[in-house]
Amino acid sequence: MSIGKIRIANAVGRRGAGRRMRIAAGMAVLALSAASWLAAQETRRMIAHQAPAGGAKPNSSAVPDVYAVTGHFDRVVVLRFKYKSDLLAGLNQIVRQEHIENGVILAAVGSVRGYQLHQVSNRTLPSQNTFETNPTQGADIVSMNGYVLNGETHPHITLATPDRVIAGHLEPGTQVYTFAIVTIGVMNDVNFSRMDDSAYR
Repeated sequence: MSIGKIRIANAVGRRGAGRRMRIAAGMAVLALSAASWLAAQETRRMIAHQAPAGGAKPNSSAVPDVYAVTGHFDRVVVLRFKYKSDLLAGLNQIVRQEHIENGVILAAVGSVRGYQLHQVSNRTLPSQNTFETNPTQGADIVSMNGYVLNGETHPHITLATPDRVIAGHLEPGTQVYTFAIVTIGVMNDVNFSRMDDSAYR
């Protein structure tokens, strides 16, 4: 091969390498942009609550550290949710429809298309909640537990994504993906009126 042909081949090779480098750099920029866009879908906000009536009082020695309520399951209700239904709205609907005053959320399985939940984020009263929202992150429902207290749902959920596990109090905007099944044990013969009372101390 002549020296001229070698120079031409080297120049073509350098141009090709440069083009490949520019394509790779462009793809890296696109990947970073996509990652930042997806990360931007997740938001956090904190809400501080007002102290409940009597919530600032100290503990009383006349109030026991723990007490028990005894009862029996009247029945077990199993809820099946369809694609794109709101998990919390469906829970509330069935609690009203089935006349569940008091109950225990025993289990849940399925998946979600996005979520909103909150966790307690301080340790002195009044409480502060951090709300985590991601409407575009799919996740498996690992578990759900909680209570129905005087007709009000108090569900906690654990979700797993490929990158992490997240848990907290279920909020509106947690939308079902493939399906969801939730099981509630109904205990309408018990009094749960003090169970969720933070002033009971």
